[in-house]
Amino acid sequence: MITQGELSGLILAGGQGRRMGGRDKGLEPFAGRPLVAHVIERLEGRVARVMVNANRHLDDYRALADRVIVDAEGGFQGPLMGIYSGLLAAETPWLVVVPCDSPALPDDLVARLVAGIGQADIAVAHDGERLHPVVALMRTRLADDLAVALAAGERKIDRWYARHAWCEVDFSCCPEAFANLNTDDDKRRLEQALLRRAHEESQTP
Repeated sequence: MITQGELSGLILAGGQGRRMGGRDKGLEPFAGRPLVAHVIERLEGRVARVMVNANRHLDDYRALADRVIVDAEGGFQGPLMGIYSGLLAAETPWLVVVPCDSPALPDDLVARLVAGIGQADIAVAHDGERLHPVVALMRTRLADDLAVALAAGERKIDRWYARHAWCEVDFSCCPEAFANLNTDDDKRRLEQALLRRAHEESQTP
């Protein structure tokens, strides 16, 4: 079994936020805190170190995470470049990758990815209807192969996964946990849903 000390966490927050008017999505306010702070909570205490992959507002992210890493190559090349940068930076044999815009990820996300990976090199969350490629557990030794893929122009995460032994991990019991926020309307809807859930739970004897 993979232990906490063998795990690093990586939150992908290095995008341009185009669908949010170019704003830095990870720092968007959500339920009174930066969006990324909610995601950090899902990793803290479950991994040896929480890293954020960011390309802007680095000091703001440093105030929240154990370490901030920028893309190994500039130009906002997408999440696969962020994953590569995290694989290079990790000091553990395993890396858990999550996006910065999914504040409702399951509390037991890391434990379930670890339990589900078996002999595979990569485990990817599946919500019962679709795969979530940026919610994954992977071996950090894959960095060299990813460097080769990136150099060849690969930018599709699923195509890179297909080069390796990978598996799905079933999260069909909580598909709503993987809601991600791409627009202001998405943010408002999820804030309201989480407030309703918190209120319902507070009313349960």
